[in-house]
Amino acid sequence: MPPQDLPDTGSHRPAGADRHRARGAPAPDHGVYGISVTAELSGVPTQSLRLWERHGLLSPSRTEGGTRRYSADDLARIRRIAALVAAGVNIAGIARILDLEDHNSELREIIDRQE
Repeated sequence: MPPQDLPDTGSHRPAGADRHRARGAPAPDHGVYGISVTAELSGVPTQSLRLWERHGLLSPSRTEGGTRRYSADDLARIRRIAALVAAGVNIAGIARILDLEDHNSELREIIDRQE
């Protein structure tokens, strides 16, 4: 499915992430996918992934040898970025939107802990 057709859940955690983790899958923030696999899973070219990283939109983990490793959370973020690109938002606008969404998620977590 093309990235622009994926629904935005408003969360950077993939749906069912906790369920998969309970079965022994890696945590959603644990980098396991190389750049080629990530490109295939997301439908986004590797060149775009590298560009987005250079502009600070992505921060994949790295192996000791420097190989990028993308997590399930990174895949969700990539899909969100791709949807924004498809909507015509420029890199600076995407960075601002992602920052605001991340900040809102942090505030939601704080509120949830207080309730």
